[in-house]
Amino acid sequence: MFTGEEIFVWEIEEGLDFLASETLKARYLREGEKDWEDVCERVAKAIAVTEEEYLDFKDLMVRKIFLPSSPTLMNAGTELGQLAACFVIPVEDRVEEIFDSIKTAALIQKTGGGTGFDFSKIRSEGSPSSCSEDATSSPVAVMKLFNEATEIVKRFGRRRGANMGILDISHNDILSFIRAKHVEGELSNFNLSVMVSDAFMELVETDKAGEVWNRQTSVTVEHIFSEIVEGIWRNGEPGILFYDRINRDNFTPALGDISATNPCGEEPLLPFEACNLGSINLSLFVIDGKVNWDFLREVAGKAIRFLDNEIDKNTYPVPDIEAATKRTRKVGLGVMGLHDMFLKLGLPYDSREALELAEKLMEQVTWASIRESRKLAAEKESFPEYEDSTWELPMRNAALTAVAPTGTISILAGCSAGIEPVFSWVYRRAQTVGREFMLVHPFFRAHFKSKLPEADYNRLLEHVYKYGTMQTVENPELVSEEEKQLFRSALDIDWNAHIDMQAAFQRHCHAGISKTINMPYSAGKEDIKQALIYAWKQGLKGLTIYRTGSRQHVVLSLQKPEN
Repeated sequence: MFTGEEIFVWEIEEGLDFLASETLKARYLREGEKDWEDVCERVAKAIAVTEEEYLDFKDLMVRKIFLPSSPTLMNAGTELGQLAACFVIPVEDRVEEIFDSIKTAALIQKTGGGTGFDFSKIRSEGSPSSCSEDATSSPVAVMKLFNEATEIVKRFGRRRGANMGILDISHNDILSFIRAKHVEGELSNFNLSVMVSDAFMELVETDKAGEVWNRQTSVTVEHIFSEIVEGIWRNGEPGILFYDRINRDNFTPALGDISATNPCGEEPLLPFEACNLGSINLSLFVIDGKVNWDFLREVAGKAIRFLDNEIDKNTYPVPDIEAATKRTRKVGLGVMGLHDMFLKLGLPYDSREALELAEKLMEQVTWASIRESRKLAAEKESFPEYEDSTWELPMRNAALTAVAPTGTISILAGCSAGIEPVFSWVYRRAQTVGREFMLVHPFFRAHFKSKLPEADYNRLLEHVYKYGTMQTVENPELVSEEEKQLFRSALDIDWNAHIDMQAAFQRHCHAGISKTINMPYSAGKEDIKQALIYAWKQGLKGLTIYRTGSRQHVVLSLQKPEN
């Protein structure tokens, strides 16, 4: 049952407005600013080059049609001036270079940026290190240094420190890396991902997993893969990145292969590259029951101009990052509010019609982005590495689109996050401005509160908060079968449908997709194995699988059992 305090919170916060207001005050308002429009004014002035751009940029943000990522909203127009969200920092196998990387990461994180690292160059445990013949190290030991540095730095910032730790599947220490977060709380400032090759997955798929994969350690494909599956089943880590798929979309192969991503995996980047992110709020593009495609393409073009301007307006943490970023001028335009759009159109998230629409949406956003980048190349110039790139026509930017998780900016925009289905129509949100919030999805509230007597509405709230679904409501007067079909949330959707949605976006996205493949608590290890193979065959660049209830500390949760 709800406590009196919880009932009060429902009444205050059901529409998400209170959470958005608290988030705005805690993270984004600067001295002298009173409201959201003040933030938009500051950011638009800082990013625009012309008066027309200023008016366009401010209008898009005020109306929450397009929002840049948090570092831009926090830092644009301030002395700090660091605007990028995503960074990849190389890690070499020398003690001096390791600590140089830690320092660079600290400079990035104190401004709100997230950092990704490939630790594959660090020699395995028991090997002599470069600083002493007798000293030994390992990727996990080095990661612990980075983790502690982040712990210190995040005390001084407005954003929680975030890292991605990556290790190649062929590294001698791959098993200890996979197990590094078996105990919840270890390496708490890191997401972990294994970089997997097609050759490895082909052996898994063709039942040749008994073959020895690493001749030095004699470990088999089956052993490594089963450890990955065990880790995911245990608590959702490690994630998987598909090396060959990522590098098929490497538009500047002359600069080298890509082996690392940002913390959420949607931005594969070369060493020292940074990327500016922004997201279009799809929920605002449904007009009279139809998608306004012309408006979507127009907004995508303006958003690309915004993100490209940021590259030149940015204050970079170190010269190497500025040089690498301006060499390719990558940006990451994505979307949020997808599930809200489906609800407005009357489409269940896991329907064939929704899947077809999703692919068309990303196709149009990317097409409009390419068109704008070509305009910018004609107005200004192509990115410096254009001649050695895979682009056939002049482009301002080497890569243009990526789908980020939009955890915080979707709160500001009042829409569903990224391309995720709604986690639950009623849920608890933690780790937001240091507080917990009880939330009801606005579409759910508008639909059922107007239909049901107050007592029945409250009973429905309680049921969904407890179970995370309305599919188990047996009273058709509370919830009809048609309503059950439309209001399907994350745990009502099969894992293969989650992957299909990510794949639909990935087919027309230059970078990657940040998305969680949700599985119920009852999911077995065979489910996880099949999901990993299916995701690889569907052309994903990476994926994260989370079995509900496998962690104690999560951002989104349901009612805790009494026992």
